[in-house]
Amino acid sequence: MDFNQPPVRRVEVDPGHDLESRAWPMTLPVVRQLAREGLELARGVTFLVGENGSGKSTVVEAVAAAYGLSPEGGSTHSRHSTRESESPLHRALAVRRGIGASRWGFFLRAETMHGWYTYIENLGGDVPFHELSHGESFLAVLESRFGSDGFYCLDEPEAALSFSSTLALVAVLHRVTAAGGQVLCATHSPVLAAMPGARILEVGEWGFRETAWEDLQVVDHWRRFLERPDAYLRHLVDDEVPR
Repeated sequence: MDFNQPPVRRVEVDPGHDLESRAWPMTLPVVRQLAREGLELARGVTFLVGENGSGKSTVVEAVAAAYGLSPEGGSTHSRHSTRESESPLHRALAVRRGIGASRWGFFLRAETMHGWYTYIENLGGDVPFHELSHGESFLAVLESRFGSDGFYCLDEPEAALSFSSTLALVAVLHRVTAAGGQVLCATHSPVLAAMPGARILEVGEWGFRETAWEDLQVVDHWRRFLERPDAYLRHLVDDEVPR
């Protein structure tokens, strides 16, 4: 028997779940496919890439909560809550853990991390997150909380990061996976998704499908935009700019 397994081997929806087939989030193609087929998670990094509203963040949030992490972010032991806004999907998920794998994890959720900073501050935390800029605080979380062989969920971490800081995040994820950690990340960033060796699942009206970086729609859009920004912008602004 293989005792050297990743923290999460598979995520699936329990057949006896009480999610209504015509109610959100089951109206999302990615969730319907997850309910039908489940999701195998390999070692290393898995990126979910897709448009706003495609459901990638909903899936990452639900997997994090089903693993035992706070939906508002933080480590396995964080139990803070400000306002419940997560979907009921996590209650229907079954997480198949790896035998002998670490039980520790961390959920970095861009839109709620300031609440976690306050929670840690009230516990006498070791890093003054609130005294740092938005991007600096994210980098401080990466440096202080990412490093063991646990399970890491990230929801659009690039939201607070510059180009160079996003590259620094790639280096952190490489270090984490080299130490045996496992990562599930929702992102819009073609820079982040370009991480060597990562598995990419593109999320959209089809559900989710494995794809290569160069075949991602977001990569195609950015490539075209950087080559001819006027071809995009001319449809959004008036032809005559006031002088």
